Amino acid sequence: MKALVCNSYGNPSQVLGIENKSEPTPGSGEVLVRMILSPVNPSDLLFIQGKYGNQPNLPQTPGFEGVGIVEAGKGLLAWRVMGKRVSVIGQGDGRWQEKIIIPARQAVPMPSYLTDQQAASFFVNPATAYVMTQKVLKIPAGGWLLQSAATGALGKMIVKLGKKLGFHTINIVRKQQQAEMLRKIGADEVISLDQGNIQESVMKITKGKGVSYAVDAVGGEVGSQMILSLARNGKMLVYGRMSGEPLKFEPGDIMKGQKTVQGFWLSEWAKDQGVLTMLGLFGKLGVFIRDGVLDTPAGPIFDLADYQKALSAAASDSKEGKVYLKINPS
Repeated sequence: MKALVCNSYGNPSQVLGIENKSEPTPGSGEVLVRMILSPVNPSDLLFIQGKYGNQPNLPQTPGFEGVGIVEAGKGLLAWRVMGKRVSVIGQGDGRWQEKIIIPARQAVPMPSYLTDQQAASFFVNPATAYVMTQKVLKIPAGGWLLQSAATGALGKMIVKLGKKLGFHTINIVRKQQQAEMLRKIGADEVISLDQGNIQESVMKITKGKGVSYAVDAVGGEVGSQMILSLARNGKMLVYGRMSGEPLKFEPGDIMKGQKTVQGFWLSEWAKDQGVLTMLGLFGKLGVFIRDGVLDTPAGPIFDLADYQKALSAAASDSKEGKVYLKINPS
């Protein structure tokens, strides 16, 4: 079988290559999945560059999520998903290969009303948006959330989720022309970095109180200003480091008002959850994706052999929709 393999960390266009591998055989409690589609997420590009939080020994196949068909397996949990289309999530070898072995418990059957593109992007962004806002921060209806990276796929999901569930969003963008796009999908307020200071803008919007909730994927100056924008007992989740720069703040900035800055990583959160919690989460995600709240706008699909074009499209600032790799025919 063919697999896209990363032999050294660096520029994605230079360190990947298609290689032939032996087809794996599932053991007890495992399933063999024939991959159909896998998205090219920002986290995938960071992983290839060696900038992701958990970097395993190489060589490795990238790809954190995708959708495929269960072709073989052993054990009761494998039997329940045999022949089904499943979301392929969790740790282990990546999804950018024709077939993959995963624990049967990680194979989540996909409802027929979801397209292959929706099923392939079922977990990483939708679950992160929902879990951060509803499971960790527990933002109530009427609450205010400040978020960076608002124009990204996950940021847009949070905007639409807020509109659906009744919490308000203050969204940080790089340029003023991006503001109207967010307002069209339900953003309450937008702060443009080319026209204003984050802390001053937030205090003006909240009449000097600050926000009780924040999520930051950028770090650096943006994330540091967000900390200063927190209200008394406010809490900020840090789930990314797009700027590559550290947060900088004085201890007194969080001591005064007893504010909290907490790291969030979906895979780490999932390790602490029981089976019933995860099954309930999968059910909610399916409904929200179907209804367009946590849906991922679909972009171009490239064959595995055209991975260079896929990587280039995924890294482009002008891309429209999620880029996918077609591993096998549907």
